[in-house]
Amino acid sequence: MNKGELTVRQQLILDYIRGFFAANLYPPTIRDIGRSVGIASTSVVSYNLDKLRDAGWINRDGRVSRGLQLVHKPLRRVPARGALVTVPLAGRIFAAVPVPMPAADASFAPDETIDVPRSMVGDAEDLFALQVRGDSMIDAMVGNGDIVVLKRTQIARNGDLVAVWLRREEETTLKHFFVEPSGRIRLQPANPTMKPIYAQAKNVEVQGRVVLVLRQPRGGGRG
Repeated sequence: MNKGELTVRQQLILDYIRGFFAANLYPPTIRDIGRSVGIASTSVVSYNLDKLRDAGWINRDGRVSRGLQLVHKPLRRVPARGALVTVPLAGRIFAAVPVPMPAADASFAPDETIDVPRSMVGDAEDLFALQVRGDSMIDAMVGNGDIVVLKRTQIARNGDLVAVWLRREEETTLKHFFVEPSGRIRLQPANPTMKPIYAQAKNVEVQGRVVLVLRQPRGGGRG
């Protein structure tokens, strides 16, 4: 395939990537692209990205979530006023076996914050960020050292990635939330080597729903 010889679907994908880069100054994920052009299968999106790469429109590193680069990137622009949202970095959350949450996390200053694009999180009200410790959500593209931005809520739907507090154990964890037919709660890891956690509904307190994952360079991160 030569440059210019794109299918309609590939042109839509390329246009979306260009627009996303221009608005956010970083690339979209495969799931972002699929939602934008109406493709449910990530493998179909990946196939078309490979075709765009082979045709010389993009460079691609399939090992990372946002591993796309335009061969001819749009001009960078300074984000418009109000395009960024300041979110407090509240501490750490453990994506592993639940562990006690310390009363205070001394490794973070009380006023420490991060800035994220408003286009990615919407309304800034009730947002907070946590640094992830552990690898139980690695197949959900959430690894050790990554930052998750959450919306404060006590309500979760099946499949939501949430921070939960287990009241009886006085422990916290980050997992996918499901209500079993029996009424008990299943906290599902995204790691085939780890088993789900089951708890009675009255023992589970949802503290926030993840709305954005900021992946960090492997081997880096805070602390």
